[in-house]
Amino acid sequence: MKQEQGVVGRAVGAMIRRSVRRRFRNVYWRTAQPSIPAPAVLYANHHGWMDGYLMFHLAIKLDLVCIDWIEEFDTFPLFRFVGGIRYPKGDLAGRVAAVRQTIQELESGKSLVFFPEGVMHRPPSVLPFGKALATIARHVPNVTLVPVAILQEMSLHERPEAWLSVGKPHRFESLDHCRDQLVNELDRLSNDVQTGVPFDLLAAGTPSVNERMSLKRFSPKK
Repeated sequence: MKQEQGVVGRAVGAMIRRSVRRRFRNVYWRTAQPSIPAPAVLYANHHGWMDGYLMFHLAIKLDLVCIDWIEEFDTFPLFRFVGGIRYPKGDLAGRVAAVRQTIQELESGKSLVFFPEGVMHRPPSVLPFGKALATIARHVPNVTLVPVAILQEMSLHERPEAWLSVGKPHRFESLDHCRDQLVNELDRLSNDVQTGVPFDLLAAGTPSVNERMSLKRFSPKK
């Protein structure tokens, strides 16, 4: 199994990488457990438009072939070649079909990138989770749940920077327990970014103009 399916999948993947490279200075990450068994649900907060693109990079880094629910799938159906599943807003039958397909895909060994809040919204809060995560866990009892905190910050550089922190895998207990895991991971991530804890590079972006145009590299070395 591959994340990018065929020529079209590789083209869509290249578009995602190009978008992240152009719009961010850098994307950083860390993980509590290097190897995550499939099937897994990587569930994350949803505070930014680029979250799906960032999770695409993370899934590949973790060596997990992931599917992803997309409300606006009909706008760009080529996302199906990188794991996108149609999850149409206001279409109950379409959403039920997406859940059924997801259960089948997880049972076959794929994993799921999931935003359980259900909507994108401004930070820093984490909204209550919808019931879909519980439904998936009930039908795929061997699934591994993994909280992923995402933080984006526009501050010290020309472009924003992003950090992803992969928490400890766990089994499903309740929706409140899952939300608590994500909130705690996001709080820890925010604190560590503010205090300068080092992270690994997930995706290189575009340096700020002062970094690109700096003449220091031509200065004589002392």
